[in-house]
Amino acid sequence: MTEHTLPGRRRSWRRLAVAALLTAPFTLQAQANRKVRIDTDAGPIVVEVYQDKAPITAANFMRYVSEQRYDGGAFYRVVTMKNQPTSPVKIEVIQGGIDMDTTKRLPAIGHETNDKTGIKHLDGIISMARGAPGSASSEFFFCIGPQPELDFGGKRNPDGQGFAAFGKVTQGMDIVRRIQQMPADDAPPQRLKSVVRIRSVRVI
Repeated sequence: MTEHTLPGRRRSWRRLAVAALLTAPFTLQAQANRKVRIDTDAGPIVVEVYQDKAPITAANFMRYVSEQRYDGGAFYRVVTMKNQPTSPVKIEVIQGGIDMDTTKRLPAIGHETNDKTGIKHLDGIISMARGAPGSASSEFFFCIGPQPELDFGGKRNPDGQGFAAFGKVTQGMDIVRRIQQMPADDAPPQRLKSVVRIRSVRVI
């Protein structure tokens, strides 16, 4: 090794050090749980997003939030014990998201099963709506009461993969319950007669 190679190597190490300093705060921020406030026509709902436990699903949700894609969306579906007459496995949830505005939809994400994350579908849990595993993108739902059939191995979905839970309501479960009791279809798709608009979703 000759001496003239040292300055170049020093510059390379300096660049690496600067890059590490610049990226470190963002790495820490990405790992920390965040709270978001969902302002709706029915009132505010505050959710803690578990970025530490469900990084894939949480990052997807937070991208929708940061890009304001949920603004102008809606809670549009409510599932109660009374309006799922043909389902052998009954659940209680409300569902929302971008609703009909498909221009706001991002690509689907990988299915983050809750047997890996450890986030059970308990009262107030927020989770991703989906069809087949790996099809979740924008729509989400809140659990009203414990919903074990939505967990990995549960029977609500025939594939047994459950749904990807990623956070929990910390304030506003009274709003969630109020929305669930609003007039809706008596059978699937259980759409609200008048949807509840999402005014904005912001990090707090």
